[in-house]
Amino acid sequence: MNNIQNYRLKCTLTFGDIYGQIIVWLIVIFLSLASALALWSSARQIYALATVGLILVLSLPFLLFAFVTTLLNNIQVLSVDPATEAQPSATGNQSNQQSVETVG
Repeated sequence: MNNIQNYRLKCTLTFGDIYGQIIVWLIVIFLSLASALALWSSARQIYALATVGLILVLSLPFLLFAFVTTLLNNIQVLSVDPATEAQPSATGNQSNQQSVETVG
C-alpha cells in the first residue's frame, strides 16, 4: 500500500507563466479608471463608480480562473523512493536555496 509520505508536491510555476495575466489585469484596471474619468461629472458620479465596479466585478472571476488553472497545471505530484529519502540530504536544501536566491 502506498503511503502519502512517498509523494512530493512540486510547483513549477514561474513568473513568466503569469506575466501575461498580470499585464491583462493592469489593462483592465486602467481601462476601468479611464472610463470612470470619462463619465465623471457633477451629475454622473454614481455612473462612474458603477462602471468601475461593474468592470472589476465582471472581470475578476475570469482572471482568477485563469490564474488558478495556470497554478494547478504547474503542480506536479512526484513519487519518491523511501530508501533514498531516508536520509535528509544537505544538497537538496542547498539547491532549493540557490534557486530561491537566483529568483529573488
